[in-house]
Amino acid sequence: MIPPVANRFVAGERAIEALEYARRLDRDGVVPLVNLLGSHHDDRASVRADAAEYRALADRLATLEGEAAISVKPTQLGLDLDDSVFRGELERIVSRGRDRDVFVWLDMEEHGTVEATLEATVDLAAAYGDGIGVCLQADLYRTREDFDRLADTDAALRLVKGGAYPRPEAIAYTDPDRRDRAYRTLLERAFRRRGDAIAVATHDPAMIDHAQRLARRHDTDFQIQMLMGVRPAAQRDLAREHDVAQFVPYGERWKRWVLNRGRRNVGLAARAVGGTVIPGNRVS
Repeated sequence: MIPPVANRFVAGERAIEALEYARRLDRDGVVPLVNLLGSHHDDRASVRADAAEYRALADRLATLEGEAAISVKPTQLGLDLDDSVFRGELERIVSRGRDRDVFVWLDMEEHGTVEATLEATVDLAAAYGDGIGVCLQADLYRTREDFDRLADTDAALRLVKGGAYPRPEAIAYTDPDRRDRAYRTLLERAFRRRGDAIAVATHDPAMIDHAQRLARRHDTDFQIQMLMGVRPAAQRDLAREHDVAQFVPYGERWKRWVLNRGRRNVGLAARAVGGTVIPGNRVS
């Protein structure tokens, strides 16, 4: 059982709990983006089990009235074992998602996984059309070229600041202000070049405002993505005029996820915890 406070960030340990939570989001007009927690599997049995659960998730999420999506990590699907294992499992998930009209997002992990992740995305977007999307991290120097590589494909693009993984300065911006500038530039390139299939994944109000201005300038729309448990009031407010998706993690590996949320961004975690334990205090 997931204890109080932690259950603000995680939907539960079992798929049925995540699906119940996803239905509540669906009724509120927020797109559930469901993730089974786990990464860096080093045995085939764990890879098969998680891949099978994602396919079952696609079946169940298809019963919602609104849109739904799943989000998977490459190393969860066997990238550490072999690229062919990863690609085979991912393709089966994307195929099931297309059949069930459930979108599949491919997360981006450590910098050593970027190339294999992008290669798989390009190939599957060509084969399955617009049923797949991938994350681009603005902190990596290579992201400008990676964006150009993906801009004319059918893959959707989830744009994040980055900084979730340790980076050497030789490959990434490590200063927060410089990372913010890189993110603004990435957003500007995306709205100018793509015009659609853009997800702005941030809790930063200034960056959301910037994306809104860009959308008005280029006469297009975009999706806003946020984590479960962070700025829930703002998510509901934004959903009145934008497509908003919430990342909904679940699974028995929740402790590591919750600890990482606190370690990587103490401010966000503290605000979310405050909203949980202080009567009348709403996270916004």
